[in-house]
Amino acid sequence: MRSLIALLLLMTTPALAEIIEVPTTKTVDEATDAFVAAVEGAGAKVFAVVDHDAGAASIGSPIDDVHLVVFGNPKVGTPAMAISPLAGIGLPLHVLIYKTADGSTHFAYEEPGARLAGLTGQEMPAEVIAPMAGALKKLTAKAAE
Repeated sequence: MRSLIALLLLMTTPALAEIIEVPTTKTVDEATDAFVAAVEGAGAKVFAVVDHDAGAASIGSPIDDVHLVVFGNPKVGTPAMAISPLAGIGLPLHVLIYKTADGSTHFAYEEPGARLAGLTGQEMPAEVIAPMAGALKKLTAKAAE
């Protein structure tokens, strides 16, 4: 009975997505601007730039620089949502740009295959995930230069 419960828990527990970090020598503001430019230069749309540190400062609880860029391209995200509308919880894609405790700046994002599998309960085909993973890798690398 315990094995059955353990198996059921494993089957219903979302997969943990790997967090991929890309360092840069830029400040958070410079990195955010570079990332937005890279996204727009690639023909995708930036839906929002969330300034977490400004939000924290507004309640008197300052944090170091932390920005979240929400972006996407219907050509890339729609195939996942056609398989499962629950993929929309994880889409559009997003990249966190933040300053670490040692003062360096990083881009961070979740590996999209595990993220969407965890949200939808099913593995997405490689042809659906590859464009997302490729875009995240290329855009963060370009913005980090």
